Amino acid sequence: QVQLVESGGGLVQTGGSLRLSCAASASIGGFNVMAWYRQAPGKQRELVAEFIRLIVTYANSVNGRFNFSTDNSKNTAQLQINNLNPEDTGDYFCHVQAGYENILNSWGPGTQVTVSS
Repeated sequence: QVQLVESGGGLVQTGGSLRLSCAASASIGGFNVMAWYRQAPGKQRELVAEFIRLIVTYANSVNGRFNFSTDNSKNTAQLQINNLNPEDTGDYFCHVQAGYENILNSWGPGTQVTVSS
């Protein structure tokens, strides 16, 4: 089982930026999918950025403000979030899938982002 740990969340004012990081206990080069999800208070978890086969896709609600990147040497994935607004408030989770037919699924415990107006 792959262990994931997110960091970088915090309290920020509207218009500010944060850089979230996800540290994996295994080589990220072996993952089929790496993704960031967020869960706003009282809402379902939603996909915000997904990295598959060297291509990153973003949710329409965050496109242009979020940037996904990886550092294979450190086995980390980052999510740069710019121009934050209160609707970005929530817990952000790192998720990976690996193995044949993505049999391995791992989630991190999440990091909290709070955007004040």
